Amino acid sequence: MKIVIINYGAGNIQSIKFALKRLGVEAILTDNETEIRNADKVIFPGVGEASSAMQKLKASGLDKVIPTLKQPVLGICLGMQLLCNYSEEGNTEGLSVFDVDVIRFSNEVKVPQIGWNQIQNLKSELFQNVAEKEFMYLVHSYYAPLCKETISTSDYGIHYTSALQKDNFYGVQFHPEKSSTAGEQILKNFLEL
Repeated sequence: MKIVIINYGAGNIQSIKFALKRLGVEAILTDNETEIRNADKVIFPGVGEASSAMQKLKASGLDKVIPTLKQPVLGICLGMQLLCNYSEEGNTEGLSVFDVDVIRFSNEVKVPQIGWNQIQNLKSELFQNVAEKEFMYLVHSYYAPLCKETISTSDYGIHYTSALQKDNFYGVQFHPEKSSTAGEQILKNFLEL
C-alpha cells in the first residue's frame, strides 16, 4: 500500500510518519503530482496559518491537484480547514471540497483551544471501534460550524464540527497522530478504507 503525505511546508509531518510506522506503514512525503495521484491513500496535514499555507499550495500547483483526487484523502487540522470553502484566518479562499466556512472561536473561550476534548455523534467508518465521547488532542483557534458533511462534533463554548466527510475526502480537526490509542485506531481505519 502506497501512502503519501502531501509536502507543502506545513509542520507536524514527523509525528504523522511515526504514527503510521507504528501501524507498519512507511509513508512517502512528496509534492510530486504523479506520486500523489498514484498513491492508495493521501494524508493532507497542516500546522500553521491558513493564508501562508494556501500560498504554498498555489505556488506548487497542489491547490488544483488536491480537490481532484479520487482515492481516500485525510485532511488533518489545518489540512481539514483548507479543504473547506473559506477561512477567516488570513481571509483565505479554501479548496472548496467541504461546503462550509471556517471561523474563529469567540473571545468568550480561551483561544487557541489546546488539549484534549471529546468527539461525539460519530457518523463514519472512520470511527469504527472508536467510542462515543472518546478524547482527542486538539490545537486550534478556528473551527468549522456544523454542516451537512459533519461526521463528528465537539464542544468548546459552542457545538462545532470536529470531523467532516464528503465522498472520498475526510477531515479531522484533531490530531489522530497525537491522540493515543483512539487516534491510532482512526488512522488504522483510514488505511483500511
